[in-house]
Amino acid sequence: MCELLAMSANTPTDLCFSFTGLTRRGGATGPHKDGWGVAFYEGKGVRAFHDADASASSRIAEVVQTHPIKSEVAICHIRQANVGEICLANTHPFMRELWGRYWVFAHNGQLSGFRPQPGFYEPVGSTDSEALFCDILNHLRSHCDRNTGTDDIVERLVRLSQAYASQGVFNLLLSNGDWLFTYCTTKMASITRRAPFGPARLKDADVTVDFESETTPNDIVSVIVTEPLTSDERWDIYQPGEWRLWRKGVVVRSGKSVE
Repeated sequence: MCELLAMSANTPTDLCFSFTGLTRRGGATGPHKDGWGVAFYEGKGVRAFHDADASASSRIAEVVQTHPIKSEVAICHIRQANVGEICLANTHPFMRELWGRYWVFAHNGQLSGFRPQPGFYEPVGSTDSEALFCDILNHLRSHCDRNTGTDDIVERLVRLSQAYASQGVFNLLLSNGDWLFTYCTTKMASITRRAPFGPARLKDADVTVDFESETTPNDIVSVIVTEPLTSDERWDIYQPGEWRLWRKGVVVRSGKSVE
């Protein structure tokens, strides 16, 4: 299994803080040592970093931890391989273009025997996760267009997620840069930080940040992760089958699959 991290409307301090905690789980405090990746939306562009080595000892991860990147959406993944070899092509998050936007996807879980329908998008690597991503985009490309409203797209994503979840573990992060869609079948938690800000301490590293001194009263940042990253904050735990649509740091739509 793997671990996920997403941030909506993040500040450079929040990003470096959360990313530092997650990368420690990639081979130091956790077993997820089979590669990692992170993608930051900057306008319509995406700044992406991938490495097939463990994130806890990655020199590339060190650069990202100390680089002040401001992004409205960021998606990160650390991998514990269960399907597909350990190589760069199999590191998440995966990215494709659709309707003039880059779509970024990361997945935690496993769908035994999953076979995507043939279509325009094809996986480069050998993971079931990338095959799932291509299947999602092929479905959207076949049934929607660039003028389809967000509500209609989200409804399709919910139905697809329910179908995938019926075949195995399917924890999902998906963004087109405008919004972030999350779906949980087993583990996912979130926290939204806004004024008045306070301090926070990482579980996986001896790092504490006082967000009040690093933010403005207008800042809002949300962190979505497989397991809570801090030990002194109250996290909101997703329920199995729960999905949320995030935009600019807040939930704008949510729901729960009917069992």
